[in-house]
Order: sequence, then structure tokens, then C-alpha cells
Amino acid sequence: MDENVCSIDDDETSITIGQAKPKEDRTSTQVIFVVGGEAQNRNMVNELNVEDVEYSEPVSPTAQYFNSSVLSVCILAVLDTEIPIDDSPALGLLKDVFLPISPRFSSLMVEDENGLKHWKKVEVKLEDHVSIPNFPSGLSPQSYDNHLSNYLSKIAMEQLPHNRPLWNIHIIKYPTSNATGNIIFKLHHSLGDGYSLMAALLSCNSIFRNIPKVLRSAFNSVSDFGWSLMKSSYVEDDISLIRSGNPGVEFKPVVISTMTFSLDDIKQIKTKLRVTINDVITGIIFFGTRLYMQEGRNKSNNEHSTALVLLNTRAIREYKSVKEMHKPCAEKVWGNQFAFLHISIPELTSLESLNPLDFVWKAHKLIQRQRNSGAVFLTARLLEWFKKFKGPEAAAKYIHSTIKNSSMGLSNMIGPVERMALANHPIKSLYFMVVGEPKSLSITMISYMGKLRVAFKTEKDFIDPEKLKSSIQNAFEKILKAAQDIA
Repeated sequence: MDENVCSIDDDETSITIGQAKPKEDRTSTQVIFVVGGEAQNRNMVNELNVEDVEYSEPVSPTAQYFNSSVLSVCILAVLDTEIPIDDSPALGLLKDVFLPISPRFSSLMVEDENGLKHWKKVEVKLEDHVSIPNFPSGLSPQSYDNHLSNYLSKIAMEQLPHNRPLWNIHIIKYPTSNATGNIIFKLHHSLGDGYSLMAALLSCNSIFRNIPKVLRSAFNSVSDFGWSLMKSSYVEDDISLIRSGNPGVEFKPVVISTMTFSLDDIKQIKTKLRVTINDVITGIIFFGTRLYMQEGRNKSNNEHSTALVLLNTRAIREYKSVKEMHKPCAEKVWGNQFAFLHISIPELTSLESLNPLDFVWKAHKLIQRQRNSGAVFLTARLLEWFKKFKGPEAAAKYIHSTIKNSSMGLSNMIGPVERMALANHPIKSLYFMVVGEPKSLSITMISYMGKLRVAFKTEKDFIDPEKLKSSIQNAFEKILKAAQDIA
């Protein structure tokens, strides 16, 4: 099997997008944002320990890679609310709670006379960052599902203006099949990744959750690094039903859709197979993807295809508070710190002789090998070499090729166990998606209140998202039944 690793590390900062090895954690987490009077908001700012001082810091290498001439990657975070949205406290929440979380939320990425980029704090016109779209009134929730999907596709393709801080918020005040309303955050990846954003969210109520510690060793390092270099530079996956290979695919329209699994079912499979939750999820995705490819137009489902799995590389066990993040001698926690793992998608043999559990066991074996590989470190050094001798644009091109040459992206995050609320709006569910990357298919996962929300970003008019989700649901049911049949 082919597999490899590519690492992304901030020099000045750090954060997460994928979790390497989720641990079961029974800690109850509840996050409540309350926007009240000025005194109440001031107290929240004091808790965040953000000082009102002149701010300027160098832009980390990773932030430059994600905001370059070849890459402009953003994160969409979608919150489903249980009640109709009252947008009247929005500006107060942004001013008194959101902006103080990180100076980058009120900063521009600028270049000085020496060509060096740094973050420069500016005055933020909050009204420019908030959008409340108007949809036709009186439609059914199913109709608003389509409007929301089209709107997500639209904002996914839009570039954030570089003459103001790199984030926007969209408030959807129409009921869909899944929610009464939606709050959508669009944040440029140069601001930080999923770990930073989740840590900031939890910091507002001083609540933290354990996250996995990532351990690495030198096993397989040289061969994995060599394959990583080849995969990122020369070796492309086959064109298939999940990879169009179209030039400029990152600029083509996309469809964002979701499905939900019970974490209890996932844990039942995990226990029976004695693997990790990540192994189970990855096995289900791999199996479902091969089923989708088998049902395609050419009945050919064993093209050479790899998944680019994002792995958190922090050696820390819990989310840090905003106060801790901004201490001068604090551990690196804000920014981008993760590795790309190239994992080959196992081939699908005859369905008559297939054991669905093989996909989980193969995923376990492949991920375990990569997790224990020192290729993460070696590839990080390669990116440093690119930056030092060829400049950040060359390093960004290498990352672009790494993403483009694979067939799908996979990333996941651990979310809160208990219900959270934003400005007194209970959150029913949430999901996120990485947009702007050169790939036909990306899949993300986040846990929340005993559920696993899986989101799909698919190239429009190329991948059929409903058929893909049906195939993954079929794979889940087959794996669950096979696991339950184990004595």
C-alpha cells in the first residue's frame, strides 16, 4: 500500500484541524455566550485577558502558504440553531467577545518595504463583516435547504477582501430541515485552524476538553518521506469518479451537504474491533467511497486513489484558554500545526467475498504506520528549506501539489459533549468545511452531543453528493452489522 506524510507547522504559532487519535472523554462541556450590558461585556473581555495595545507580529510561514498566489484556503463553520435568530446583539457580540479572542481578527496581512509580511492591527468596521441574506418568504424547509446549499456554495467560492480582516459572518434567518436558523463563520485559514477556533469558543466560558496527544517515532521514516516527496511533486492519483483532475478545480462551484451518525454506534464498532474511533470513521468513508465508485458509469472502482488525512501534531492534551494562548511564554497553540498523511484507499474486491471490517482494519494499519513515522518531521524541514531558499511561494506551490495530487481530504475535530448556545441561541448541531483547496472531494467530521456530523464538499455536476452519502450510509450499516455479529 502507498502511504505518506506531509507536515505543516507554524514557526510563531500553532493549532489543529484533524485529531490524530481521539480518546473517549466523559467531561461535560457547555459553552454559553451571553451579550448583555456594557459592564457584562467588559467583564467577559477582562476574562479573555486581551490588552488594548499596539499590535504587530510577523506572519507565520504556514499563514503565508495558505494566503499566497497559488492558495487561498478558508474554513466555513456552520451552527444550526434551535430557535429563530435575533440578530440585534450581533454587533455587540462581535465587538466585545469575538474581536478580543485574537488580535488577528482585527488585523490585516501587510507587506513591508523589505517584502516581509506581518499582521497589522486596524480599526474594524463590523458592518462590513456581517451578511444577512434575503431568501423568498413562505417556503417549505426543504426549499430553504436548497437555498442554504446554494448560499454555502456561493460564499465558499468568494474570496475574502484583503483590505479588511480576513473573516465574515453570515446569519441565515430561515428554517431548514435541520435547523430554525444558521450562523456561518467564514475565516481565512491564515488566522488559525480548527483547534484554535474551538479553543477560542470554549475559552469564553473557561471550559476545556482533553484532546489526544500525538506521538511519533522514526519507524518507516525514510520510505514514507520519499513517497511523500514523490506524491507531492510527480505522482498523481488516477482520474476517477471522485477526482476530476480539472485544472483550477478550486475555483469551480461546489456543493456542501451533511449526514449524521450516532457516536454510540461508532463506539460499538470501535470496541468490537479494538481500534480507534478515527479508524472506524476512516474505514466507513473508504468503504463507502469505493461502493460509490463501483456504482459509477464505468463500473470501475479500483483506480489508484489516496486520501489526504489531516493530523493534529500538538503534544498537548487539552484545549488552552485564550488567556493562556496569549501569555508571552505560552506553548504554541494558536495558528496552524498539522500534518498531511497520504493514505491509500483500499481496493474493493468482490462484494460476495468481501468482509466489510477489512476496510476498518486496513485503515487502522495504515494510519498507525503513518502516525509512527518521522516523515512528518522530515517534510516539515523540506518546507522550511523551500521557504528559506526559494521563498514562501515555492512552499505554497508544494502544498498545492500535495493537495491536488490526492483524491479526497479527510479531517475531524472533537466538539463539545453538552449543548452550547451562542448569544442565548441554543445550538442544535454544527459542522465545518475547508474551502479553496484544489480537490473535487473533501470530507470533515465533528462530534457534538453524542452525534458525529459528517460534511461533504463535492465538485458540482461532477460528484453526486446524494449517491455518495447513500453509499457511505450503506457502508456504515454493513460494517455495524458485521461488528455486531462478532461473538
